[in-house]
Amino acid sequence: MDRRPMDLATYSEHAQHGPCFICRLVAGDPHYAHEVVHEDEQHLAFLDRWPVLPGKLLVVPKRHLEHVVTDLTENAYLALMSVVRLVALAAEDVLGGERTYLFSLGSQAGNAHLHWHIARLPHGVPYEQQQFDALAFSNGVLTYTDTERADLADRLRRAIAERAAAG
Repeated sequence: MDRRPMDLATYSEHAQHGPCFICRLVAGDPHYAHEVVHEDEQHLAFLDRWPVLPGKLLVVPKRHLEHVVTDLTENAYLALMSVVRLVALAAEDVLGGERTYLFSLGSQAGNAHLHWHIARLPHGVPYEQQQFDALAFSNGVLTYTDTERADLADRLRRAIAERAAAG
């Protein structure tokens, strides 16, 4: 898979001054469409438009929430983390790799809508290129063809459905 430079200026402008992309996605705005791999009444999981690692995903509450701890009741937090775990396990089934990174980013200044990132570290990445370095936009973002992205989303949907059915 090829990498292309990340346009950080445009990304930052949209993150800080554009509409909430997650709310626009939830509302069905075609300009904010992503490959959704899981949806329930309260949550969405979808492929990241700017993946720094193969198959990078986001899991979000549909309702616009901003704080990972105080904006959620304990039950809502546990429900969200249950979806994060389900999607992460399916990502491990589909993508392989040696480690799953889970993290929540964003701030009041930009990308405020609460979201969890799921990123699989592939096997064989040298230690000095793992962890924070593996997640850096400065390394560029992976490019997918429409067919590759759709195929990956289909495989993830099947793996999620299988895991959900197995309980």
